[in-house]
Amino acid sequence: MSIIKEFREFIARGNVIDLAVGVIIGAAFNSIVKSLVDQVVMPPIGLATGGLDFSKLEWVLRPENPATEEIEKVAIQYGAFINTIIQFLIVAAAVFVLVKIVNSLRRQHAEEAEAAPAAPTPTEALLAEIRDELKKRP
Repeated sequence: MSIIKEFREFIARGNVIDLAVGVIIGAAFNSIVKSLVDQVVMPPIGLATGGLDFSKLEWVLRPENPATEEIEKVAIQYGAFINTIIQFLIVAAAVFVLVKIVNSLRRQHAEEAEAAPAAPTPTEALLAEIRDELKKRP
């Protein structure tokens, strides 16, 4: 089997396509969450903390020297890290809710499948009729 044929079969599988769709939607969802955190969640938190902008919080290890362009500022930007943690928590909560919904729908579907007895096949129905007729005879 040629490598191209194997690759074509691999790509044609449903799981690979589902994974690709998930990655694309995940990237789009990441942009939404970033916007939600940066533009909706963090401004009220900054207002509650006295106008503090978390994205600009940093610990300067070496300040920049404006006189010479050779020395650049070196800083640990822990505010951006806080924003990233909040984004992660929002994504994790959204995925958790999505999984809970899917699991409850699966359970509900499984319960409905168990609760509804299967309809008798035509052969079984015919045999039931014959049985009932035989019971009526003396």
